[in-house]
Amino acid sequence: MSAPGPEAILIAGPTASGKSALAITLAQRLGGTVVNADSMQVYSDLRVLSARPSLAEEASAPHLLFGHVDGAVNYSVGRWLTDAAEVLEALRGQGRLPIFTGGTGLYFKGLLRGLSDIPPVPEEVRAKVRADAQGLDPATLHARLAAVDPQTAARLRPSDPQRILRALEVFEATGRSLAALQGARTPALLDPARCLRLFLAPERTALYARIDARFDAMVEAGALEEVRALAARGLDPALPVMRAHGVPGVLAYLRGEASLAEAIAKGKADTRHYSKRQFTFIRHQLPEFVWAAPEEGEQAINAMFDF
Repeated sequence: MSAPGPEAILIAGPTASGKSALAITLAQRLGGTVVNADSMQVYSDLRVLSARPSLAEEASAPHLLFGHVDGAVNYSVGRWLTDAAEVLEALRGQGRLPIFTGGTGLYFKGLLRGLSDIPPVPEEVRAKVRADAQGLDPATLHARLAAVDPQTAARLRPSDPQRILRALEVFEATGRSLAALQGARTPALLDPARCLRLFLAPERTALYARIDARFDAMVEAGALEEVRALAARGLDPALPVMRAHGVPGVLAYLRGEASLAEAIAKGKADTRHYSKRQFTFIRHQLPEFVWAAPEEGEQAINAMFDF
């Protein structure tokens, strides 16, 4: 009797490493469905700047959780896991293999290890904290957090307003430290022992060149118009969609605060720095992922089928 196949395939990697192409190839070959695990590719507003699969690529194999969230939504890991749980249930019923692909390490960690069981923040509390924070710089927000929750503040970079606001919201809603609440965890959605886990690891110099070339291509493909439409919505600048790589620099250009060359340089630099953090996260948080060069990705997956 043959052993059961994998429960899912997980393909992580830094931005511009070729994850989507590999996922599509495997979906076509194995009767799978490509499931997005990238926190920016969920947004309907950012097809170009998030490097979402093209319409032709989406038509070549089933794709789920791409562009399904409006930019006005403060989407989170917890909400993505809820959506992923529904996708997994549906795909299991259809007998299709889930192929999760993306660059957000926390999504993969949540799939395999669960998520800290933090009570949901009521929308009215979230709105109050965001209104109080309007116009404040990240360092001021960090100082405000340190005054009420020094344990969490010590763990967060003063330049990370999104996570600082999250901690302030949790404290406002529960009166407790976010760090203290992160001990209890929800159940994992996948059994790690039944998943194939791959991290595409390009050589750094080649990766950075590819990031720069892709950003230039994004500008040619309409990134400026995409950000102009986003700016016209008047969204809260602390929302995740407003902080996507490339968006802040282009917004500065559209406001006349930077040249186009400066905006492009900032987008490229931010993306390169992010790619470094993606390597670091997988290395320290998910060391069980198998690393492979992009051109060897399919062979590495093939070898894992003996798991």
